[in-house]
Amino acid sequence: MSPTAIHRQPKLAPVRRLMRVSVLGLNDSELGVSCNATGSWVVRDPAIAQVRHGERSGLATMLALYCEEEEMSEFSTIVYAVTDQVARITLNRVDVRNAQDKAMLYELNDAFDLAAQDDDVKVIVLDANGPHFSSGHDLADQTTMADFQPVSNWGGYGKPGAEGYQSQEEEIYLGLCWRWRNLPKPTIAQVHGKVIAGGLMLIWVCDLIIAADDATFSDPVVAFGVNGVEYFAHPWEMGPRKAKELLFTGDKITADEAKALGMVNHVVPRESLQEFTQTMARRISSRPSMGLRLAKQSVNQAQDAQGFWTALQGAMSLQQLGHANNQIVHGRLVDPAGVQVIRDDAKR
Repeated sequence: MSPTAIHRQPKLAPVRRLMRVSVLGLNDSELGVSCNATGSWVVRDPAIAQVRHGERSGLATMLALYCEEEEMSEFSTIVYAVTDQVARITLNRVDVRNAQDKAMLYELNDAFDLAAQDDDVKVIVLDANGPHFSSGHDLADQTTMADFQPVSNWGGYGKPGAEGYQSQEEEIYLGLCWRWRNLPKPTIAQVHGKVIAGGLMLIWVCDLIIAADDATFSDPVVAFGVNGVEYFAHPWEMGPRKAKELLFTGDKITADEAKALGMVNHVVPRESLQEFTQTMARRISSRPSMGLRLAKQSVNQAQDAQGFWTALQGAMSLQQLGHANNQIVHGRLVDPAGVQVIRDDAKR
């Protein structure tokens, strides 16, 4: 198993549960600590979580923390933090513009599970570090499914040909996205910069999308000889005709266009994006969790009654037909000419 292997639950590392806090000049909220349901003090601020038995640069003279070790998630491709009943999951592979390798996808899944199972969390925000939200799938990912613990029951990942590849894509793309879409808490995608192909699947599973005015959205992968990104929600997100134009041409749409199409809820200046999103999340968190859950389920089930899930599965099957055809014609899963087509379009 590779050093980056991710299991069904996130990697665990010793961090701290505060059994007693003695503070000089700071109150609990300023410290970023809170009391959980069992009466123990728990670190809520990821910066304060770095405290090691009362020692941390710049705070050592102010804090006297008597601690015992507790398991808490530690991630390498994302950042996870909770503030004011809002969990924030941040894509953090800035050097590759937040391209999604398997490690990131499984860490995202673990983070969504953490937020879903934390009764103190009522709203989840998905955002990204760096200049762009996500450049899509990491085509340089060299890990295999043997490095990870799957969350679905597909199996057969090591099978030759289309059988094995379909199993992998059903698991890490459609399967994970469907889990996140049905998570029983409101989710908000906070988007800036470019959102390309696989980046769309991360925002489309969210209940609300708030975009910076510099955000653009595109899915150019028809150039690879397949139908589009694996979570094929295009017709539902922007209507059939605009979906076809986006796919046929590979063109990007702006944040304002996406809002006009109903894909985006709000467009705000880049510098106001985080504050606007956090304010929206706090407003939502003032509602009872049961009401929020029922409202989300009701809207999702209305969409499902229209055939949403059936359409997603059908498109995934056609995705596999494209890959199989490419394998026969080109000896690889994607049409190699597509790379140049996409590069040329990017210069237009």
